[in-house]
Formats: sequence, C-alpha cells, structure tokens
Amino acid sequence: MTKSSGHGGLTHVDEKGAARMVDVSAKPVTERLAVAEATITLSAEAFAAVMEGRAPKGDVLAAARIAGIMAAKKTPELIPLCHPLAITKAGIEFEPGDNAIRIIATVGTAGQTGVEMEALTAASLAALTLYDMVKALDKAAVIENVRLVSKSGGKSGDFKASPRKTDAKPVMKSGNRPKPSVLMGEVASPRSNQRPDQRREAFRAFMTSRRLRPTVWAKQAGVHSGEILGFLTGRARGFSGDVAEKLARAAKVTVEDMFK
Repeated sequence: MTKSSGHGGLTHVDEKGAARMVDVSAKPVTERLAVAEATITLSAEAFAAVMEGRAPKGDVLAAARIAGIMAAKKTPELIPLCHPLAITKAGIEFEPGDNAIRIIATVGTAGQTGVEMEALTAASLAALTLYDMVKALDKAAVIENVRLVSKSGGKSGDFKASPRKTDAKPVMKSGNRPKPSVLMGEVASPRSNQRPDQRREAFRAFMTSRRLRPTVWAKQAGVHSGEILGFLTGRARGFSGDVAEKLARAAKVTVEDMFK
C-alpha cells in the first residue's frame, strides 16, 4: 500500500477523490484466510425440496457450491478495484436450519492483500444461485445477513465478527424433553451418558473429515437425504439401526466410527 491513505482515509481513492487500485507492491506476502456467510430463508415447501433433493432444477446445493467457488475466483472481474489473486483455497459449506440455509464461504491465499471480498462474493453468489434453483417454488425467498465472519493475516491482523442474536441455539424448556427414540437399533433415552448434541457434533466432524455431502452420501447408501439432514439440524435425535448400517456401509466404516 502507498504511504498516502487516500481521500478522507479511504485507500481506494486518491487525494483528488479519483478511484484507484491500491498499490500493494511493498507489502509482504503472508498467508491470508477469510470466512463470510449469507443466509437464505425459504418456504417450507422449497426448503423440503432442497433438503430432499427434489427441486425442479436438480441438486441445489451442488450447483450453489460450484457457483460460490467460481465466484471467488472471478471477484476481480465483478468488483472493479479488487486485485487479481492466486487463490489457494475456496470452499462452500451449508448449515440447514429452520426453513433456512446458512452459507459459509472460506477463501485462502498467500499474497499481499486479503481475500475478504472473495469470501463475501462467494457467499453472495452461492445464495443467489440457490435462489435461482428454487425460485419456481418460492419467489419470496429472502437472502440476508451477508457479512464477513472472520479474517486472518495481513497488516490489520485478525478479525472475528461478534455472534448475531440469531446464532444462539434455542433453549429447550423442561416441559419439552425429547421422547426416547430409536438410535442405531437401540432406544436412546434422554438420560443417555452421551448427549444428542455430542453425537451430532461427532457425526458432523466425521462427515467433514470424509468430505461427505448429505445428498450424495444418502444416495449411495440408498436412504432419504432427509435422514441425514434431519439429524444434523436437530429435527431428529438419531437414525434407525437400518439407516445407520446403510450409511456406515456406504462410507466403508462401522456405525461406531461415525460417532467417535
């Protein structure tokens, strides 16, 4: 970056107020990472169609994921004063919730400027693609909460956004304790030594480590994708023994391995 801070402290305009691309030639090359998010809220019908893999245009999440990754690489072509960067990492993850899907974009590089805009663009375009895939079912879908979640590297140091109020998990009232349900062929009581949320996080970590996508894994296992997504989102406490065995066979592991 040049010594001048530009017009009014803004680095993308010069002393005369004219737009410019910041000179980063004097800055050292460092590892940089940025995470951004966006949320799209859908109707119950559209959400179910996405989760169950029966949207009119096909695999919604797969299309949105590819669009987000492509968008990260194309950011300098979309935002005029962004520097072209050699991106070393770009990924899109989805967190389904209550008729909503949170999109998390992660972008990394080793360079002289950050990848915040690349992450934000990736999250935004993934959300827009998701909308395009479901607009036949829900034209009123809402894209919101696009923001930078965190960044690391560079002169300005690390940044982490404060949690949004909607990020807080709902507290279960004592009068709404879950009823025992079948989990891996056994009855899982609310008094089990391992809490349902612990099993859920272990299962999520297993999926992440194996890079398993719910829709693809479910198809390989011959089960409904809603089985996996229902457990991940907390709508179900677990799987039946038959579903757990099928998932384990498809992943070439034991049932116990999925919850370690």
